[in-house]
Amino acid sequence: MRASYDSLFARVKAVLQKDPFSGHLFLFVNRSRTTCKCLYWDGTGLVLLSKRLEKGTFSRINPLYEKELVLTEAEFGLFFEGANLEKRFIDSPEEVRRSLVQTASAVSVAA
Repeated sequence: MRASYDSLFARVKAVLQKDPFSGHLFLFVNRSRTTCKCLYWDGTGLVLLSKRLEKGTFSRINPLYEKELVLTEAEFGLFFEGANLEKRFIDSPEEVRRSLVQTASAVSVAA
């Protein structure tokens, strides 16, 4: 991931359609999930925080979760240390409902 201040700033504005000066921390992870960068406005300038894991990968966030993802400070800390957060987003009520509907239609088709 070679993105720097300007390119991450542009992604926040264009892709995420958010205000980079909001004070939120914006997290970007490379495709192989070995490197992450965080862009943050501290009131005086942009802060870029970067980490590359020596072993393993950063947690994969549930790809079925299509809404904006907000991590608590504790969850971000765990993510940044390389902990597995996959289960945090797996059992959302909408996904449980979807899987029940799919299971019910599969049962009715088989019957």
